[in-house]
Amino acid sequence: MNTVTEAVITRQSKSNVSALEIRGLKAWYGESHVLHGVDLSVHQGEVVTLLGRNGAGRTTTLRAIMGLTGRREGSIKIGGVESVGLPTHRIAHLGVGYCPEERGIFSSLSTEENLVLPPMVSKTDMGMSIDEIYAMFPNLKERRNSQGTRLSGGEQQMLAVARILRTGARLLLLDEISEGLAPVIVQALARMITALKAKGYTIIMVEQNFRFAAPLADRFYVMEHGQIVERFDAQELESKMPVLNELLGV
Repeated sequence: MNTVTEAVITRQSKSNVSALEIRGLKAWYGESHVLHGVDLSVHQGEVVTLLGRNGAGRTTTLRAIMGLTGRREGSIKIGGVESVGLPTHRIAHLGVGYCPEERGIFSSLSTEENLVLPPMVSKTDMGMSIDEIYAMFPNLKERRNSQGTRLSGGEQQMLAVARILRTGARLLLLDEISEGLAPVIVQALARMITALKAKGYTIIMVEQNFRFAAPLADRFYVMEHGQIVERFDAQELESKMPVLNELLGV
């Protein structure tokens, strides 16, 4: 086999590696067994939404990916790298960014100080520049000198996501980013998701707002009692609505 052929095969094999591959994932908080064998696959550049009622295990799935639960069993491969035994900081350096529901904005820092605070997690992707962030989130540019907690709820949510984009993470875990926000902010976040997908980011969203998630996702997984009970592509959404109505009451 010549060098050119070997290089082509190497590139093809890398392109076929899923951004995230979860098999038989079990997770606990102390003695409480929360995830019961989750199987989930996300391809590079996809937007995938986890649906389910409160307590179904969706947020725990994101936290388990980041190593923020207690004991974990099974397999979690990020870009082909097994991560189930890694500590959280090592998982982040595989290019993963997590935006939790509570946002975690530093109240004593300005918007811009919050943006520049996180360290880079990728050696190959330097993340978005401040100017690129401000182009995507003009509200943040206007409020760049404001303290984090003086921002509106929507602006804080934008800042929480923007802060991840600065780190170079390419796999984004977004937990209920539209919750409790005004429709105009939800629309801005939808435009953001679309723009990030166009840039090649891979996104996993936990969402209760089905109307927000439905037009954005390439694929859907439905969770119940710590397991995946339904999975389907975007083109199947209409035919799956009776099932979703039963499972979610949407």
